[in-house]
Amino acid sequence: MFSTNLPQNHQPVTFQPGQCVISHTPANMNEGASSGGEKQELKFKRAILQDQNKPENMIQRQQVIRLTYLITAMDLTCLFMQIGIIPYLAKSLGLDSVGFGYLQTTFGVLQLLGGPIFGRFADKCGIRAALTLSYLSGSAFFLLVSISTSIPLLFLSRIPSVFMHGLPGAQMVITDLTTPAERADALGKLGLCFGIGVIIGSSLGGTLSTKFGVYFPSYLAVVASLISAMIVMTCIPAHTKPKSEGQATQQRTSQSSVFSLKEILRLLKLPGVKEVFLIKVLSGLPTGLFLIMFSIISMNFFGLEAAQTGYLMSYFGVLQMVVQGLVIGRLTSRFTERTLIMLSVLAFSGVGLAMALMTNVFHYCIIALPMVFALCTMGIITDSILTKSVPPSDTDLLLHNLSERLLAVTVRNSNKHL
Repeated sequence: MFSTNLPQNHQPVTFQPGQCVISHTPANMNEGASSGGEKQELKFKRAILQDQNKPENMIQRQQVIRLTYLITAMDLTCLFMQIGIIPYLAKSLGLDSVGFGYLQTTFGVLQLLGGPIFGRFADKCGIRAALTLSYLSGSAFFLLVSISTSIPLLFLSRIPSVFMHGLPGAQMVITDLTTPAERADALGKLGLCFGIGVIIGSSLGGTLSTKFGVYFPSYLAVVASLISAMIVMTCIPAHTKPKSEGQATQQRTSQSSVFSLKEILRLLKLPGVKEVFLIKVLSGLPTGLFLIMFSIISMNFFGLEAAQTGYLMSYFGVLQMVVQGLVIGRLTSRFTERTLIMLSVLAFSGVGLAMALMTNVFHYCIIALPMVFALCTMGIITDSILTKSVPPSDTDLLLHNLSERLLAVTVRNSNKHL
């Protein structure tokens, strides 16, 4: 059994033999922390960094991070197989564009309700249990889609999505297992998983639905989600936070309700959090609306078939992987986070104007270049800033409450633009 040499006022972090467990690194405390708290945090971080430098723990940490990337890519591939074909399935069942908007709204509301529950569940039961719940819920979601032969069943299939939070769960793991200096790059690699999911999922979903029927991708997604759940149960550590940090988180969540507006306001009052979050919401909302309704736009505005829509979404994924893999890392090493955020906002402004003038697929392919750059840069930089602006024990709350509300607001508003 390994044990880190923590200061006397901290409990040791232990590792069970044979378990895929790694050391943990907290994010920086916010600027408003007291000097005593800063010294305590610095001592704690040094102890954790010393433990991370041990060869055996570095290997274990990298193994868990790589597995997290793998299961995230699988999860997003399954999700994008469905995103590409759901509009065509809905249309075949007699659901019009307005009805599809309500279907998307149902998904957004369930995500809104499930985000805080999932975050608190992760705090109390650990990230392994939370991710297992997410992937098992995904299996139920895809299974219900595969038997949706009527509109009521299609709406019923949205219910398991209340616990489908694989990407925020992966962000929790990456945030806990990386230092603040490593975090932007690690989150960027997580974005590569998103790109892989878009490319493989979109093209595969469209191709399979064309050759084997619109329900076939759902069968494949059920199997893949179950495999992901098995990987989590066998190889992901039960907890990715140090005991002292996890105990503080559990004490706070036990004293607050599941939907604690007070906790959200507390986070927003921390130095730098409200400003960055507002920038994230206001700049990303228009583009988010477009991306959420992209399948409907492709079908009704561009007149594309399911396979063609999948290929177009794959193009978007290729662009994202290029930006994530070749551009973001170089930019973060040469420019400040403030400069990159301003550049992203300017790019979003240009993209919004270009969307208003777009008339065909070729125009979209051109607009996608600055849109992908702005989305990737804004997402990575703001997530990195936000997780470094709050105490380590609040990163889960930040990722699951604020992020899920952003998604839900975007999805709910998509119905107003149909």
